[in-house]
Amino acid sequence: LLLIYIKIGIMLPKSINKMQKIVGDRRATLKITQEKLAAIAGVSLRTIREIEQGTGNPSLETADKLFDVLGVELIFQIKNKGL
Repeated sequence: LLLIYIKIGIMLPKSINKMQKIVGDRRATLKITQEKLAAIAGVSLRTIREIEQGTGNPSLETADKLFDVLGVELIFQIKNKGL
């Protein structure tokens, strides 16, 4: 099980680059095509392609769908507990 931490709010370019690598690497490890991943996760093939090319900015819902299929867990951590 892989873990990834993403700040609550807008996904920053750094987070998108991490997602690009995670999705591409895990998909390759699992030996599934972009088409198969899209079908299993219930997202469009275009979404998968954009994420892997680093041009996509998926919603947290879409990221969760993909990560669920890929065996990656999204964890949200509040940095400033005073808020």
